[in-house]
Order: sequence, then C-alpha cells, then structure tokens
Amino acid sequence: QVGIKTDMCRRTQAHALLRGIFARVSSHQAADLVVQLSPAPKSKPAEVDFGSVFTDHMLTVEWSLTEGWQAPLIRPFGNLSLHPACSSLHYGIQLFEGLKVYRGDDGRLRLFRPTLNMKRMASSAKRACLPAFDQSELLECIRRLVEIEQDWVPHSNSASLYIRPTFIGTEPSLGVKKPARALLYVILCQAGSYFDTKNEAVSLWADPKYTRAWKGGSGDCKMGGNYGCSLFAQYEAEDYGCQQVLWLYGDDQQITEAGTMNIFLHWINEDGEEELATPPLDGIILPGVTRQSILDITREWNEFLVSERYLTMAQLCSALRQQRVREMFGSGTAAMICPIGHIFYQGEITSRLAKELTDIQVGARTHARTQKTEVNDVSR
Repeated sequence: QVGIKTDMCRRTQAHALLRGIFARVSSHQAADLVVQLSPAPKSKPAEVDFGSVFTDHMLTVEWSLTEGWQAPLIRPFGNLSLHPACSSLHYGIQLFEGLKVYRGDDGRLRLFRPTLNMKRMASSAKRACLPAFDQSELLECIRRLVEIEQDWVPHSNSASLYIRPTFIGTEPSLGVKKPARALLYVILCQAGSYFDTKNEAVSLWADPKYTRAWKGGSGDCKMGGNYGCSLFAQYEAEDYGCQQVLWLYGDDQQITEAGTMNIFLHWINEDGEEELATPPLDGIILPGVTRQSILDITREWNEFLVSERYLTMAQLCSALRQQRVREMFGSGTAAMICPIGHIFYQGEITSRLAKELTDIQVGARTHARTQKTEVNDVSR
C-alpha cells in the first residue's frame, strides 16, 4: 500500500521531490510542480455512475523530442486542446491505466499496489513508442493530486476514487511514426459499482468468431484500441441477453478474458485436485493488478492448487457436466471481484453453473470449502 501524506511538512517534502520530475529519463531539467487551484470547486454527489463525475483538478505533463519533459502542472479540470492531425486520434498512439485510492476506517487514504500500475504503464508506453518516464516520480505527482482532491474520496468501504493516468501522442502531423510530442495526464472520478447488476452474477456470451487479442499483438498492454474494437462483439452479446463477452482464442477455444476482466475458474480439475486456475500471461492476457493480488493471496492460503494454465471451453463444458465447477469469476480494478453466472455458448446457456453457484451461496448445497473471502481490503 502507499499512504497519502496530508500534513504540510510532508507536502513540502513531496513538492521538493517533484522538482526533478522525470529528470532521470531526460537531459532537460524540469521546473517545480505548478499548482493552479480551481476557483469554483464542484459539489460532490452522494452516488454516481462509474466514470461520470470528475474531480476539480487534473495533472498534465507535456513532452517533446527537442525539450524533453516539461514542468508538471496540476490545474482545474478542463478540456484538452489537440491539433486535428494529432497522432493519438489518427493512429491510436495512446494508452491508459486505472487504479484506486481508498479511505480506511482510520481515515487515511491508501493506493492499492500502485507500483504495479506504473510498471504496466511503462511497458505499454514502450510498446506504443511513447517516451520513457520515471515511474516513482509520476507516482509522486499522483499522490500530490490525490492530496489536493482528498475530500472526493468517499467515506465508504464500497466506493473509492478512481485514478485514470493517460498517455497520448500529440504529434501534429500525419504519417505513421514515433511521435515527437506527447502528453501524459491524470484525471480522477468517483467510483461505485462498475456493473449495474447489484452484486448479482454477470452473464457472458462465448463465440470464437471474435478475438480480443492474439500472439505477437498488444493484448497485454492497456491501450484504448484493445477496448474500442471489443464494442461490436459486446453489443452482439447483449442481443443474446448477456452483459459481457467471454473471449476465446485459437482452434482449441482457449478461455482468455471476460469482457474487460481477467478470469478465474475454481474447480476440481481433471486430476481430481481442487484448483483455482487463470490463463497465463503469454502476451494475450492483460497482467491485471487484482489478478496478481488474487494469486498472491490464495497461494498464501495454501489451501488448494493455484495455477496459471490454459483453459479451454471443452474443459469447462466437461467440468460442468460432471459438476466439478465450484465458482467462476472475473477480476479487475474497476469491477474488483465479479461472479459469473451464465455462459451462452453454441446456442445454449450453461444454467447449471448459475444454479450450482446459487445453491452453494444460499447453503442448499455444501462443499468442503464454501468460505467467501473479500480481497479488496488487502493492501500490499
């Protein structure tokens, strides 16, 4: 976990740290962090939809090939001004991240494993041919922004403040090439429930005709193109009465992700072992922070086998027929832990999965392990 410093002395220390922002990756010495506070703070709604209400301020840092990183700026939230030939608009040279800040029972604010987000963002930037940045210094900038916006962090265990770092190429000319200009910015919004299912299990539509990512591609990077191209399949899923897509890959129909989430299967495997399995990070799967946290926690439990392994639809269907499936769920920063109830596949819904999960949850059926465990309060 990373705590948020709130006293004036620590703010001064953080301010001093930011004087060298990004200097270690650029010969250009950046100036001090500049803070421009909003003259008219907005009222804070009690409850909002995910991603619809933003805080009063944002962080922006510009970069150019000739001058390197410029001074970071915290300014009132507002629109960006982009050239019509901006490379992020024409060629998709952009990426983003997503992390949350929580308010604890002690009133302190905590970021959940933010260094993993910085590491993933740096990896995505390299793949997008965007300039390198100092991960620790960017995190300090984010901490300072959260300090300013701390009143926006909900006093609730079920809500948080969502942080969206974004990195775009702003090259003002046409042509597929490395951008000579870029903009890194961070916006914040209140975050309640990501899905509108009121904690009910989501339904998935599985059809191998659509592929989210492929070997050698950018499926393991958090780029907007990976999400925009999924919309067509998602709306087809809704035509079948499902909320998300269960993404399959290859002739053997490997299970990869569920909508925008990593996926987990808790089952009795082919060898008769109790196992929690999730697909491996082979370049197709996004290395989710919540995914890694679930793996870390369950391995510490040492109560069942925890594996990163390939799973296919044939294996899942066989396990359902033999009643070996205990639970299936998705994970992600926005959704946290999301149970899966139905999978529409080859013309029919695997309602047995939903019934079995419901029976376990309400006690109509017992298993050796029926413990429900939350992971969103574990800080690392």
